[in-house]
Amino acid sequence: MKLKLTWLLTLFMAFVMQFSFAQEKTVTGTVTTAMDGLPLPGANVIVKGTSKGQQTDFDGKFTIQVNQGDVLVVSYVGMAASEVKIGAANTYDVALKESSGLDEVIVVGYSNVSKATSKAATVRVSAKTIENRPNASFVQTLSGQVAGLNITTSSGQPGGNSLVNLRGVSSINGNTEPLFIIDGAPVDEDNFRSLNPQDIESIDVLKDAGATAIYGNRGANGVIVIKTRQGSFDQGLKIAYNGFVSFSTLQDNDYNRMDSQQLLTYERDRGLGAGGGVSNTLFASGAGRPALTDAEIEAAPNFDWLDFFFRTAVTQSHTMSMSSGSENASQFTSFGFQDTQGVLEDSDLKRFNIRSNINGKSNNDRFKYGVNLTVNYSKSNEPNEIGGTGVNRNYVLGAFQSVPYITPGDYTNGEDLVNFGTPFAHTPLFLLDRLETYTRFEEEVKAVGSLNLSYSLTDWLTARAVMSGDYQSEFLTRAEGPTSFNAFLFGGAENPTSGFQTQQSTRQFSYNQVTSLNASKVYGKHTVDLGLFTEYFKAHFRGFGYAQDGLDPATFHPGDGSAFIAPAGGLFADLANANRLDAGLFSYFGALDYDYDERYGFGATVRRDASYRFAESNRWGTFWSVSGRWNISNESFMDGSVINNLKLRGSYGTAGNQDIVGLGYFGGPDLTLDLFTTTGGYGNQNSIALAQLGNRSLKWETVTSLNVGVDFGVWQNRLRGAIDVYERVTSDLFQSTPLSAVTGLTSQDANVGELVNRGFDFQVNYGVVQNIDGFNLNVGLVGNYNTTELRDLPNENGEIIGLGQNGGILNEYYTLRYVGVNPANGNLLYLTAEGDVTENPDADTDRVWIDKNLTPDWNGGFTLDMDYKGFYLTTQWNYVIGVDRFDNDYAGLVDPTAAGQFNASTDLLRAWSQPGDITDIPSYNAANLNSFPGSDRFLRSADFLRLRFASFGYNFPTKFLEGTGFSNASIFVNGENLVTFTEWRGFDPETRTNVSRQYPTPRTFSVGFELGF
Repeated sequence: MKLKLTWLLTLFMAFVMQFSFAQEKTVTGTVTTAMDGLPLPGANVIVKGTSKGQQTDFDGKFTIQVNQGDVLVVSYVGMAASEVKIGAANTYDVALKESSGLDEVIVVGYSNVSKATSKAATVRVSAKTIENRPNASFVQTLSGQVAGLNITTSSGQPGGNSLVNLRGVSSINGNTEPLFIIDGAPVDEDNFRSLNPQDIESIDVLKDAGATAIYGNRGANGVIVIKTRQGSFDQGLKIAYNGFVSFSTLQDNDYNRMDSQQLLTYERDRGLGAGGGVSNTLFASGAGRPALTDAEIEAAPNFDWLDFFFRTAVTQSHTMSMSSGSENASQFTSFGFQDTQGVLEDSDLKRFNIRSNINGKSNNDRFKYGVNLTVNYSKSNEPNEIGGTGVNRNYVLGAFQSVPYITPGDYTNGEDLVNFGTPFAHTPLFLLDRLETYTRFEEEVKAVGSLNLSYSLTDWLTARAVMSGDYQSEFLTRAEGPTSFNAFLFGGAENPTSGFQTQQSTRQFSYNQVTSLNASKVYGKHTVDLGLFTEYFKAHFRGFGYAQDGLDPATFHPGDGSAFIAPAGGLFADLANANRLDAGLFSYFGALDYDYDERYGFGATVRRDASYRFAESNRWGTFWSVSGRWNISNESFMDGSVINNLKLRGSYGTAGNQDIVGLGYFGGPDLTLDLFTTTGGYGNQNSIALAQLGNRSLKWETVTSLNVGVDFGVWQNRLRGAIDVYERVTSDLFQSTPLSAVTGLTSQDANVGELVNRGFDFQVNYGVVQNIDGFNLNVGLVGNYNTTELRDLPNENGEIIGLGQNGGILNEYYTLRYVGVNPANGNLLYLTAEGDVTENPDADTDRVWIDKNLTPDWNGGFTLDMDYKGFYLTTQWNYVIGVDRFDNDYAGLVDPTAAGQFNASTDLLRAWSQPGDITDIPSYNAANLNSFPGSDRFLRSADFLRLRFASFGYNFPTKFLEGTGFSNASIFVNGENLVTFTEWRGFDPETRTNVSRQYPTPRTFSVGFELGF
């Protein structure tokens, strides 16, 4: 009996095995895009519920062993995943549609969640809208792409810093920019010039308390999380190259500057300058000579100094990347080089980039690790004193206002300029000399790295650690040659070997570590996630430098010390400096997340933070948030509806700003201390005096945020978007408060007052045409409306000039109101505080708050994307409404007192000249011409609509590449800042400053290509 049973079992097992093998088979297929039918190399094809799978090859093809009844999950970044059940067929072709975003995994706090289960106001920006753009800083590419994110670039310097504000300005004196995190590493928000935008895979912008409160002391202004490209497991070697060349030029202006004939005639009519015979210039030397004749004016040279100091700038960019992966490890490596010329002479940026990202796991998937490291070197030439008034320092001043009848041919050397005299008409020659004899460059090494470790203690409990560092070493060299105009001008006979050289070396390193224990359990339809965290942050700054006056022209070379002249006779005194600063933060916090059946969700966070900036009695702060969602579209009563995604969400909570002085990690470290200084006392004896009265009750600025939002998708997400309404109240603002003079001081820094930001965001996308004969058309609209309100200002009148008034907007202008020119006498007309017209307002009593400032009320953008059989066109328009700026560049060009020294606008030719003239330009000799310089006469709207970015390109079909060795290829032509519609007459309405003679951002055209091997 036992023998028979054994044989029966053996036969049964053989039958089962034979049946099993009979069911296993090989299937093949091709993965393409539903939009245009192009193959998708690198798509993941996984057997659902297992780790078995592979990636498609260069032609989008796959081959895999499966059983009948298995389900293949096919996915690709940016596309909606698709599931295919294996039946009797052996071939399965899959067309993936563009992702609606619901299945995206986004970063919220210190965890990843799907878009569908997220309770926070977040926006993801993909690499598609960042890569292959000529901006040296990736931050500039985000402009107009995220509702509520206002990015202002006020300088055309390659890699120049951009001001980033999310949902308004949340501080008066403190930091107002979001926290930036790259692969888990917090980084300096003001310096991205050395990083390669081509390495970025995605950017998540976290906007409300539900996402930012968990960042505690650094989350008050929002958080921007950057993820760089990674390799994939079980992937063969892939090599990709992209490169482009771009050409940048100055944007247009409407200042109508005079040419030589107009200017000399104007000077002759006024009896001023070279035209009037009263200016001793290189063009017409000899003061007191007769005024120029018509023939002399007609023969005068006509040179445009704008074209001299600004140029067509050329940029080249190259990035090579490699990625591969085995069963348990993957890697991504990239090498980048970019050489960017600025449109202003003597400005450029060169950089070299290396990135290595490695990910791995154990055979049982319990242990996982990731290493992300980028090392970068850049060298930046950046003219300083741009925006200043120095006629011998600011190249932009020379470009805008130099007289056109002086030419570069008039220049010989700096010594001749000094000997001839220094009339302001020689401004362009002073600056030409500076181009020849002045050096300024900055070298930087920047490394950002992170190590991510996780271990699954059980199937529901995981321990994690993220250790990261941000290191940057900068070396600045400035030198003014001993034969320069400035050296002779400031040296003189007793100091014939003047000139100077300074060098400054700084090193900054910050280390951040987050250690956590995360639990996740599923009970039927209930999912509970709990995380406990600690965070440690430490930063160190070291600086050293010197300043050397006195250089020997025989041995001088910028950056070398062989020309230094030893101190003698009180001349050439050398100065040295050194600085050492440290900063630190420590936090512990927890997060709870609950989900029921993917219909209802609830989240809560609480965090305790300590900062080195505050006294022990007030060092710790507590921040918290609660958030919730209702996925209405997942309810049964929504079955069959055209609405396939409808989610209501809300959050309320607090976050902090411990950078209350807005100077970065190391600003304001000693505001709680009493400080003293040496000074001259009674009888001029050395004495000690109080310099700062410490405030030991100083603490964080706290932002309390309320957000209510709706996510929606209609007609299979053909129409999709989000709308959010918010209020953000910043309390305990850091600002100066009055003190009684008996203390020895008249003010003290304290936490007082409130600033409120209210508004709403919206982001909408619509697929107008979807794959009709291969044609697709999509449009998108992004917008934000924001208004500010000041409360409880530390002033008995409830107002602070330059800041605002209680109940008013932040940084509201307080000024006289200009209303035009008096037709009777050509004088300027103003309004009194009561609204009466007068020529002689009282600057003390007639100034009023005018409800205008530099901060926009509306900002956003809209896009139009289309493609047809490999061809594509992408356009992005940006708009800003509600910005008012003083056009001080125009003010200088219509200043009649500058005649004979600088160029002018032809607008001056319509100045009032006789009773009855109706004009907007007052008389040259108006009695009150310069009596009230602080009025709103030159205040202008800086609203604009701009074609910020456009790209036209072609993706070559795979069949064209067969036998070439390439897996993919594309070519493109891009443009930045192509056209701007605005009332602003200057070069760039985007600049957020009232300072004149700034470096404008350029217009740029690029051509490039991408190759895959």
